[in-house]
Amino acid sequence: MLNIHVPVKGSAFLIAAALVAAAGTANATELASAAMMNANGESVGSVTLRATAHGTLLHAKLKNLPAGAHAFHVHTVGVCEPPFTSSGGHFNPGGAKHGFDSAEGVHAGDMPNIHVPDSGTLEIEVLNTLLKLDASLFDADGAAIVIHDGPDDYVTDPAGAAGPRIACGVITQ
Repeated sequence: MLNIHVPVKGSAFLIAAALVAAAGTANATELASAAMMNANGESVGSVTLRATAHGTLLHAKLKNLPAGAHAFHVHTVGVCEPPFTSSGGHFNPGGAKHGFDSAEGVHAGDMPNIHVPDSGTLEIEVLNTLLKLDASLFDADGAAIVIHDGPDDYVTDPAGAAGPRIACGVITQ
């Protein structure tokens, strides 16, 4: 909670109005989401992206996914047409190699694998310290969140040998 004391009568309203206006503006550029769908066009949940002082916090609420480990990435194109190759490669504005275990990695599209239990339902939060909700993410062709059939091996460039793409969601503001 922000508490500001202003001794000049009438000034408090102007400061409060400015703070509310600034907060409204910040939320418009600091929040994004992706409605996740499988190759049959069925919903498998959603991912909310929120800018923080330390990167972007992704909150995923997922359902109806196959049990097991799956790669969870940000891809360069905001198009999700099955088999989701339309979403392009990994989001990599810095031109780094892929993988947490690569000496030349990691890039902004890399995130830890998700581990889906037998129920097929999972709720997680991931802090991506390299991902920014900025013009590079929201460029002319957009970006997407993609879930792969297998886990990311954290080394193989450019995509971690994670296999086919099983779910995709276009990131929107």
